[in-house]
Amino acid sequence: MYRLKFDPSAEVVFDSLPPHVSEELTLALADACYDPLGTTRSYGEADDVMRTVVTEHAQVVLLVGHTLKTITVLQVGHLG
Repeated sequence: MYRLKFDPSAEVVFDSLPPHVSEELTLALADACYDPLGTTRSYGEADDVMRTVVTEHAQVVLLVGHTLKTITVLQVGHLG
């Protein structure tokens, strides 16, 4: 299992999301902590380090640290 971390600016955006969007994204990020490559998409071409998670209402950009087993949320976007 990977440990989830937030870039401070991404955390501010995450904290400001409506509750239903936050819950949806929290569940998707939990899945990513268990299987970061199977539950995320490549952010670029065949990249296993820069990844993205897209839900119905949000998108996040992740940095996956395989050596230390960390996932850092770099950017959060609310899709409306």
